[in-house]
Amino acid sequence: MVSDSSSKRLTIYDLARLAETSPSTVSAVLNGTWQRRRISKKLASKILSLAQAEGYSANMQARALRSERSGIIGMILPLYDNRYFSSIAQHFESEARRRGLFAIVSCTNRDPKQECEAARMMLAYRVECLVCTGATDPDTIAQMCAESGVQSINLDLPGSKAPSVISNNREGARQLTHAILNRLVEEKRSDDPVLFIGGRDEDHNTRERIAGFKQAREEVGLVTAEENILPCDYAADKAQTALERYMLKRSTPPSAMFVNSTISLEGIVRGLQLNGYYLDDIIFGCFDWDPLAAAFHPRLMMVRQNVIEMIDRVFELIDTPPQDPHLLIEVQPEIMGV
Repeated sequence: MVSDSSSKRLTIYDLARLAETSPSTVSAVLNGTWQRRRISKKLASKILSLAQAEGYSANMQARALRSERSGIIGMILPLYDNRYFSSIAQHFESEARRRGLFAIVSCTNRDPKQECEAARMMLAYRVECLVCTGATDPDTIAQMCAESGVQSINLDLPGSKAPSVISNNREGARQLTHAILNRLVEEKRSDDPVLFIGGRDEDHNTRERIAGFKQAREEVGLVTAEENILPCDYAADKAQTALERYMLKRSTPPSAMFVNSTISLEGIVRGLQLNGYYLDDIIFGCFDWDPLAAAFHPRLMMVRQNVIEMIDRVFELIDTPPQDPHLLIEVQPEIMGV
């Protein structure tokens, strides 16, 4: 009986021969440690492309036993229901795959119990790093990871027990607020109130955005009344209810609104429409981005958070773990529609 050589399982030695490099270099690329060994990105991409083209797949369990590395990386995510978080998951998985790692992503619905349960399951699967995105209690998860000897990184919302990569929320909010105020000046309505709505009081990002909102107004000589700050949660229904209560004290809606997410914006738009208000009369600024929403309202300005750079910075921390657990990296977002 003659064996078919094409049916043999490809090894790293075969890949090394095809890539004209050493087996140790191929191994470093496939297990995601190539940057630590100063292997060029060009060579790493070549090896990964060859591995994919030749149908190579590592035996993950065997590799874990030999090297005490699982090749698995985890992320918990609060929600999938807006472009920001779904984009984070997509780029995270794509970058992990490019490095020869297998990504596990779990949606936890902003529930601290679900966050801890997802973290326990991922630690049981021996993830090499756990990225906590928008976690309500990131420090508890960081402690769980530390006790298991696993690296953790906070994304979107910071913590105090692991390095964090977040947007520059205060500066982004300041710039968006100035854009709103400039529109009001152009329309000769600069004395009209601007409503900040959405987010949570206890949420770091909301606090920073409120601070940026107030700072921008102070810079043009405006005082912000506390009644015009409504951190009512992110949920669409709660934003709608908060706006309807606010409107009980007014005969007309505010001329402009700073809305703290596209999820909240959904509730705001629904509430205004149900109560017969004309949306085109209102200037909207939203700390979130969705191109479809931007296309449907001529006076909507949005903040697009730089997901690609944030994910790049996360993987830099994975490649070179920092010594300081309080490290905070802020990535500048972009104002769209100004």
